[in-house]
Amino acid sequence: MKILVPVKRVVDYNVRVRVKPDHSGVDVAHVKMSMNPFDEIAVEEAVSLKEKNIASDVIAVSIGNDKVQETIRSAIAMGADRGIHIKCEQPLDSINVAKILAEIFKKESPQLVIMGKQAIDDDCNQTGQMLAALLNLPQATFASALAVEGQKATVTREVDGGLEVISLSLPAIITTDLRLNKPRFIALPKIMQARSKPLEVIAVESLNINLAPRLQTIKVEEPEKRKAGVKVKSVDELVDKLKQEGVI
Repeated sequence: MKILVPVKRVVDYNVRVRVKPDHSGVDVAHVKMSMNPFDEIAVEEAVSLKEKNIASDVIAVSIGNDKVQETIRSAIAMGADRGIHIKCEQPLDSINVAKILAEIFKKESPQLVIMGKQAIDDDCNQTGQMLAALLNLPQATFASALAVEGQKATVTREVDGGLEVISLSLPAIITTDLRLNKPRFIALPKIMQARSKPLEVIAVESLNINLAPRLQTIKVEEPEKRKAGVKVKSVDELVDKLKQEGVI
């Protein structure tokens, strides 16, 4: 079984992001970048399926400038067999990312696509669903457990008030939730070995896709700062404070 795992390069989740002075976006200059945490879970799941002899080939794919090769190499260091870099300099909407991934799917014909449910930089939570629609494939989102047997995948997903277990015929698209697994630590030798693994570079222009943007970011602002809390000595004082704030 071949598994395709899209991975996105994002600002590290430990970094406090800052808005650019012109409010056109987030300043990523000189900021630590990492693999999107939900995608890291997807890579871990794909590699785990390979270690169980369910998968035979795990491919990490990423879209962007040359720096995304670092992210692909990280996925290979975790255990992916090879990488594909779609070289693209322009920012992309979710639908255009899905279009590109659909072309790679047609090229590679994997039985399973495992990807993060969302990226932590835009929180769109759209690409997996759009990819399934473009390819007319079954999908399971927010997977917290996954079992694959033959041409069937069983996915447990969290829903309001409990868990839902669904069965899908392969090929299928699965997006990962935080509870699916805990990504492994990458040892330095694995990072060094990943440098010699195959990494194919494809120019996005060669895919002949209309990548005209459909969304425009008008303005980015930092959230309003929270007011400092105060301690009160009695219920009466609390009520007075709430009245002063106009809450009651």
